[in-house]
Amino acid sequence: MLQIPSKTIPYYEAGIYLPLLLIILGKDYSIVEQSPFKFKNPYLQLIDAVRIKIEHDLKETKDYFKLHQMRLVRGKTDDLFTEYHFYFGGIMECRRYSNIRLRNQSELLLAEYFKKS
Repeated sequence: MLQIPSKTIPYYEAGIYLPLLLIILGKDYSIVEQSPFKFKNPYLQLIDAVRIKIEHDLKETKDYFKLHQMRLVRGKTDDLFTEYHFYFGGIMECRRYSNIRLRNQSELLLAEYFKKS
């Protein structure tokens, strides 16, 4: 049975997590904007800097997808799992990710991006 090459899995996972991080940052930006902080601009600038870096990484991931004829499609979602379909060449592989894992991994990635900024 043909399988998706293991070297492409980090790119697929970046395709999963980076859009989630952008959604999280968008919501956080709105919350900080409406909060009663005395100095909002440093927080907003930090969120913007992280957002720009994530957008850059997502563009690189999408370019890699296009170059290697890869595709990622989000499938069914329920209370416990989210399904993703990985397409590579003529191969399709379906993987299920725990929503808790998606949340925890998103939090770790977001912390890494904030450390870099």
